[in-house]
Amino acid sequence: MLRNFKVLFVVFTIVVISVAAYAFAAANTVPDTKAGDGSGTVSGYTVTAVAYTLNGTDPSTLDQVSFDLGAAAATVKVQLVATTGDWYACALDTGTVWECDTTGLTVSSIDQLRVIATSN
Repeated sequence: MLRNFKVLFVVFTIVVISVAAYAFAAANTVPDTKAGDGSGTVSGYTVTAVAYTLNGTDPSTLDQVSFDLGAAAATVKVQLVATTGDWYACALDTGTVWECDTTGLTVSSIDQLRVIATSN
């Protein structure tokens, strides 16, 4: 009889542990997620109507550069001197025309117009 009791106790313990483990596993919830793969075209902007505004007091310095990107953009920056790597932030003027404040930049140091733009 003692042997039957031990076997019954072992079976009861296993059942209790199994039920407890199932209860914890059943309580877990995992939210739906998304995954995918795709592609899209990356195309550049066409920069036109570039205009440089010289300083009114000292025409050897540049106050501003403006241009039309021809399409909507969210962020635009320009680099005018390749060796220093300084980037100037631009602000949307109207439509697709952007203006970049370059106050104090020496005109003689300008050796490029590099425009970086993102649409989002």
